[in-house]
Parts: sequence; C-alpha cells; structure tokens
Amino acid sequence: MTPTSATTGAAPAAASPDSYYERHIFFCLNQRENGEDSCANHRAQQGFDRCKAQVKAAGLAGPGQVRVNKAGCLDRCAAGPVAVVYPEAVWYTYVDANDIDEIVESHLKNGQVVERLLTPPHLGR
Repeated sequence: MTPTSATTGAAPAAASPDSYYERHIFFCLNQRENGEDSCANHRAQQGFDRCKAQVKAAGLAGPGQVRVNKAGCLDRCAAGPVAVVYPEAVWYTYVDANDIDEIVESHLKNGQVVERLLTPPHLGR
C-alpha cells in the first residue's frame, strides 16, 4: 500500500494553480426519512455552521482559499457525522465544536491532517 496524506498525516501540496479553491470541505447533512441513522442525527448542521463561521472569521473563505459546502449522503453513515476535505480526500469524523475548530486551524488553514479525527477507512454505510 502506498502512503497517502491520510496515512502519513501530511497534507499534499495544495490544489493546482487553476483550481478555484485551495481546499473544499463537504459536510454530510443527510437526514434519512426511513428512521435509519444518518449524519443529521448527530448535529451535522451545527458542525457545518461552526466550520463556515470559523473559516470566515479566520479570513480563509473565498476564491483561492477555502469553500465550506453542504452535501447530501456521502455514504459513510456508520462513521457519522462526517466531512471530507478536497483535494486531499481526507475524511473526518467529528463530535463537537472543538473538533471543527481543530480541522479549520490545522488542516484548512495550515495543511496538517488532524490524525485523531480521521474516519476509519472501513466504515461505510
């Protein structure tokens, strides 16, 4: 297995110069109507709102920087709530505002993967 940013802890180089955003984080906000567990049941909206506010407050928002987006089901329900950062394709599981703050400061701002919050690779739906 070849080491990747998710296994080494180091974020790869930023997006190519023609990329509109340096990093893009997507938060699963899916709510399952059939009663199955989903990210929305685990305060995903609050995580998204916190990240968006922290990115803006840190002056990281906008073209050439960071974009925070809502997503539908990302099919990692067993690990929820989840978010994924591109272009590195680093998956995070978070539980509170402190986790979100650490993702913003460490990864989105400084390019360092937050190892303790990585979503285990075997967890899917």
